[in-house]
Amino acid sequence: MLREPRLQVKALLKNVIEALVITGYARGDIVVTPRITLIQTDYPFEFKITQFSKFKVSFAMIINKSKGQSFTMAGISLREECFSHGQIYVACFRVSSASSLVILAQKGNTKK
Repeated sequence: MLREPRLQVKALLKNVIEALVITGYARGDIVVTPRITLIQTDYPFEFKITQFSKFKVSFAMIINKSKGQSFTMAGISLREECFSHGQIYVACFRVSSASSLVILAQKGNTKK
């Protein structure tokens, strides 16, 4: 997979992670990432590690659930309209600075 697509994990199994690609050219495809065993024998003993490929973990929650919490970084998806202006206020002030906030809004769906 190129350019770090975003994945939605569907199953965490013993030897594989099954995920749905949600961005990029492969959107909608199911990918399976196997667990890999690495063995290094440059030392007088055998060093063995079993791991999955690199994944960056992220979490999502609804705006009301974030009330009262602080985050170092936050992204807000405005694909759907908020219930009230108070929800936007709560979402935007979960971080300490504007540079730590990213807002996704559909084109033509914003006001200046």
